[in-house]
Amino acid sequence: MRRPFSILAMVGIMALTACGGGSGSGTPSPSTASSGESSPSPSTASSGESSPATDVADTGSIDELYQAALKEGGKLVYYGVLAQENARLILPVFEQRFPGIKVEHVDATSDKLIARAVAEQRGGAVQGDVLAIPIEGIVQAGQANLLLKWLPPEAAPYEEGLKGDDWIGIEEQYWVGAWNTNLVSKADAPDSFEDFADPKWKGLGGLIAEPRDWEMILAMKQKYDGDEEKAINVFKQIAENNNPSFHKGHSELAELLVSGQAAACFTCYSHHYPPRIKDGAPVGYFLTEGLGKAVGNSVFADAPHPLTAKLWSRWVTSVEGQKAYAAGGRTPTHPNVEPTEPVRPEKIYHITVADLLSKSSDGRPYQDVWDEIFKLR
Repeated sequence: MRRPFSILAMVGIMALTACGGGSGSGTPSPSTASSGESSPSPSTASSGESSPATDVADTGSIDELYQAALKEGGKLVYYGVLAQENARLILPVFEQRFPGIKVEHVDATSDKLIARAVAEQRGGAVQGDVLAIPIEGIVQAGQANLLLKWLPPEAAPYEEGLKGDDWIGIEEQYWVGAWNTNLVSKADAPDSFEDFADPKWKGLGGLIAEPRDWEMILAMKQKYDGDEEKAINVFKQIAENNNPSFHKGHSELAELLVSGQAAACFTCYSHHYPPRIKDGAPVGYFLTEGLGKAVGNSVFADAPHPLTAKLWSRWVTSVEGQKAYAAGGRTPTHPNVEPTEPVRPEKIYHITVADLLSKSSDGRPYQDVWDEIFKLR
């Protein structure tokens, strides 16, 4: 069976290659012209020493922090999974808000970004300032001691499940149900995940899903107040009654629905549907409930530009920064900032860090439980 990415295994692999810093697979690509600076050297930001410069990150205004950050060289190295179509809209807003600071975006998958950061840390040549990846990756990075235990003061209004001692959720993705409106009538349209257990879906055109979405079990447990048996039973009934087909890629799932190759999907992302509906696609989706997973933002413990990293973190978690994220096509997590499209469910069951660190009642990883339910290999 497949296993989730193991940071401990990756640390062992990178130990063989990290003698001179990480090569990584992500390529730094400045969002504006390169400043031509030499490679940054590790900082001592995590040494625990206090100074007026570090205090300003917590007690000063964001503009005072900006003035202090400028002294670090005018560069932010951003390790994140932010899609380029969104990065082109969001990162320049930060640069315009804080003239003199350029963002270098290292764009790669979570596992590759973590592997690169591990190699850099072991080689004593840390390059990244901030890390922005889904929280399962943030958990792995924290276990590898890559992250600074610090939260920006702007984190105060965020829900407890959307922040930890070394991360805060800056955007969220929501699993919802979606369907083809040519195949599914209004009377048959679902409004909960339990509705997909109805055997009718076979006759309507079948169900599709993403094979890697085992974390949905964790979120469903939240819906049932921690009752694992009830949460797992929902997916068991979906499997037994409808035998869904699985396809990798949530964008592909959306296109399969648009083309009518399936009636409905129970592991789809809500943000994929407003633009398709605007284009006239025959699809619908429910927002009565959703299962949520955050993308977390963290400061690297040995960030070469620690004050600039904290400036980014304060800005991106502020109302101002969250509005920029929303305008850039992402779903903000700030309770007072709405997304620009109708993608946020009325009731959300969030996956927490504690969930990700847990195992099923019989001691197995939840991915193994998911694979068994749907007979995935």
